[in-house]
Amino acid sequence: MNHLPLLDDFGPLSPLSHAPVPAVARRPAQLVGNTPVLWIDRPFAPPGRGFFAKLEGCNPGGIKDRPGLHMIGQARRRGLLLPGAPVIESSSGTLGLGLTLAGLTYGHPVTVVSDPGMEPSVVRLLTALGAYVDQVQTPHPTGGWQEARRERVAELLAAAPGAYCPDQYANPDNAAAYRPLAAELIAQLGQIDVLVCAVGTGGHSAGIAAGLREHSPDLKVIGVDSVNSAIFGQPAGPRLMRGLGSSIHPANVDYAAFSEVHWVAPGEAVWACRRLARRHYASGGWSVGAVALVAGWAARTMPPGTRIAAVFPDGPFRYLETVYNDAWCAEQGVLGVEPPEEPDEIAAPDECTVTGWTRCSQVRDPLGRPQRRTTPRTAGVR
Repeated sequence: MNHLPLLDDFGPLSPLSHAPVPAVARRPAQLVGNTPVLWIDRPFAPPGRGFFAKLEGCNPGGIKDRPGLHMIGQARRRGLLLPGAPVIESSSGTLGLGLTLAGLTYGHPVTVVSDPGMEPSVVRLLTALGAYVDQVQTPHPTGGWQEARRERVAELLAAAPGAYCPDQYANPDNAAAYRPLAAELIAQLGQIDVLVCAVGTGGHSAGIAAGLREHSPDLKVIGVDSVNSAIFGQPAGPRLMRGLGSSIHPANVDYAAFSEVHWVAPGEAVWACRRLARRHYASGGWSVGAVALVAGWAARTMPPGTRIAAVFPDGPFRYLETVYNDAWCAEQGVLGVEPPEEPDEIAAPDECTVTGWTRCSQVRDPLGRPQRRTTPRTAGVR
């Protein structure tokens, strides 16, 4: 099997080993990127069969530090965001952290519009970092919390002339921000055969896939979604999981990039998160658990030697009172749920309403839209 050297290949590190000394950052934004990769095998795959996890939780705030900085920087460069003008955006948490970092970096006040599902610890953290958190209290009748947040963003923009909304759902700069992540993966792993990504706004799956395909043109991309998410054609419904899935259809989702999609239920993601933590000392939230479950399946079922990269968007700390809290998980009915060895399969994404881990190899835009934009946006001040 063709694989990169692992720590076990060389034995334990000597106390006298000298690791390279990292550069000293002068600004927190310089800490973003160059995240490590960790080999994951058991209990998701047998020894020798596993996947490489890109640990984006090692960024100061998580994976969305990348688009937060890039979207704001590009808006300033194009004159869409004037010096000192407010930034207002909808977020369930991680992009809020990235935009707050961008606000600190470039000198902009940031308002994060969220909902009661945002963990109190994240509200407190965003506030401590200098952001203002505005929470909507009632979901939109058809678009859920996301559409309610977007409507509130529009209200705030109308009341603040010169304010800027990055619009993570449709801004091509969101996807473009992940090209450096693709370059990092190529430098770390070389040829990549399969990419496994959670899908929410569609930014990181689109951007990483586009960058990797320049080096690995036969790349297979597996999208990971939540049950009750509308992105790939399932009916929208209340979702316990944050950070993946959507009640709307983001324009940044590059449907043509995906070879297949898997839907994962909350209890299955909790199981995977906790197994990651116990075995590998590296875990995260809902997206991490769902991605690990699917990447492990790919490692078990694809030919030996297949090089699989999986993106872990965040770390575990914001989920200590949810995913890693036995009482909360028991109350939600997601404690002790062990996923099956194989997902159910459906022939079309709207064949039935899925309630647990399910796979579909037919991927299409449920709205029948033309391909997403690949050029930067030229407007954005509202």
